[in-house]
Amino acid sequence: MTSLFQILMMVLNIVWFIIIAHVIMSWLINFQILNLHQDFVRQVWYGLNRILEPIYGPVRRILPPMGGLDLAPLVVLIAVAAIRIILINNAYVFY
Repeated sequence: MTSLFQILMMVLNIVWFIIIAHVIMSWLINFQILNLHQDFVRQVWYGLNRILEPIYGPVRRILPPMGGLDLAPLVVLIAVAAIRIILINNAYVFY
């Protein structure tokens, strides 16, 4: 069971990192520091979008329209942090 706890924590850490990378990359694209006409940037951007869209989609359906402001990554990051806290506080179940 310890392995299950560690695997869950590792998956949550990876999801956290991917979301942070996606947010930072979206800022860099919007401020025109990165250009989607470059092959590598475009591949990474579309790859991150394909990975995260199944997570963001249900959250976007729940959130009201904010006029161009996408709060789905923030809500997902808060959810990941909450799940981590719950797992850490109940770690004794896994040991």
